[in-house]
Amino acid sequence: MTPALLAELLEAKRSGRAAVLATHLQTGASRLLYGDTLASADPLFEAARAALAADRSGTVETPDGEVFLNVFNPPLRMAIVGAVHIAQPLSAMAALAGYAVTVIDPRTAFATAARFPGVTISHDWPDEAMVAFRPDARTAVVTLTHDPKLDDAALDAALKSSAFYVGSLGSKKTHAARLKRLEMLGHGPEALARIRGPVGLAIGAKSPAEIAVSVMAQVTAVLRGAGDEA
Repeated sequence: MTPALLAELLEAKRSGRAAVLATHLQTGASRLLYGDTLASADPLFEAARAALAADRSGTVETPDGEVFLNVFNPPLRMAIVGAVHIAQPLSAMAALAGYAVTVIDPRTAFATAARFPGVTISHDWPDEAMVAFRPDARTAVVTLTHDPKLDDAALDAALKSSAFYVGSLGSKKTHAARLKRLEMLGHGPEALARIRGPVGLAIGAKSPAEIAVSVMAQVTAVLRGAGDEA
């Protein structure tokens, strides 16, 4: 790798930009392919898109010979709004799945290190916390409080971002009211359709841990492009 290419790769990592280092195994020639510019039907670009989606490096066969694709994805992150009972197992499951988790809740009695060991905690109000958090295309945002003062601000910020997953706890009636409030904030049908609500896959979950499983499964399905069941 040339110094210029290394500097380009380091800048991509610093800026949180998904990239694939493609190296032709016969010639040794390398170049960076960026996730946000892989619109071409070129076989190499298609393979790079698939590698980024799978988070998996590997060798692919192209018309020009074998190419090794080294994936450099930004880290996975999850913002959980509301330090409620469901947030405890969800934060642990997300961390095990490789997410850097931040729990956002201004209620200091709930958002404590004792209840959320090893997790970043923000006691800012969600509107301020989300500005600092800066959701990107490798971010999942889950709101759990049922309190519009907390959830709506986070959802508003999430819908203005490129977060790959946005979910919110609540019944269908609660979600319908939520959509109306967010519509009044200027979000159209396409943006509102991004919200998974009620949050999680329909697996009949009852307990906080079971609900956390359903949420984590849905987040994973969306991340991996599992289809309509997500």
